[in-house]
Amino acid sequence: MLNFIWAFMILLGVFYAALTGRMAEVTNAALDSAGEAISLCITMAGVVALWMGLMEIAKEAGLIQKLTRGIGPFLDFMFPRIPKKHPAREYIATNVIANILGLGWACTPAGLKAMEELSKLEEERGNTAYLSDSKGAGEKRERVASNEMCNFLILNISSLQLIPVNMIVYRQQYGSVNPTAVIAPAIVATFISTAVAVVFCKLKDVGRRM
Repeated sequence: MLNFIWAFMILLGVFYAALTGRMAEVTNAALDSAGEAISLCITMAGVVALWMGLMEIAKEAGLIQKLTRGIGPFLDFMFPRIPKKHPAREYIATNVIANILGLGWACTPAGLKAMEELSKLEEERGNTAYLSDSKGAGEKRERVASNEMCNFLILNISSLQLIPVNMIVYRQQYGSVNPTAVIAPAIVATFISTAVAVVFCKLKDVGRRM
């Protein structure tokens, strides 16, 4: 759907530029934007390398493990059915910590591994449900997401962030006088979104038990 929306907006802009005799401006804007995109990618690559490196240092120094133990009660609250020593807990904790620190790139691998471990956990429980096809003629090999998977996805999307690294870099790249001014609003906004996500997940959990 988004592809169609973007395609429509681009074609509309080109069509309007052709009608108003501004095709040269559209061409120049496209070339300038392409150059800015390359510059932004290079800048972001440096930031990614820096923060990923810091994340690895923190992991090797044992800081991630300590933070994981620190958010243990929260994980117990959100994922009570995941065993204490299960690998999924560590990956979920790493993902949550990376999100809180604004390291969206660092949290993705941990998130994927967490989903893999949660899938294995469902297989161990014997809960390998599959969706039937639309005609009811058989089973399609599309595994149904577990409750823990759904809760983790919602929590990951809500993403409480103390340091919105991406936004700060974008603002700096485009000449903001004070790139870090977005930190306080981002903390408030993501705190609210995460609180809503937690309440939603727990309400759905209660609904499933009834």
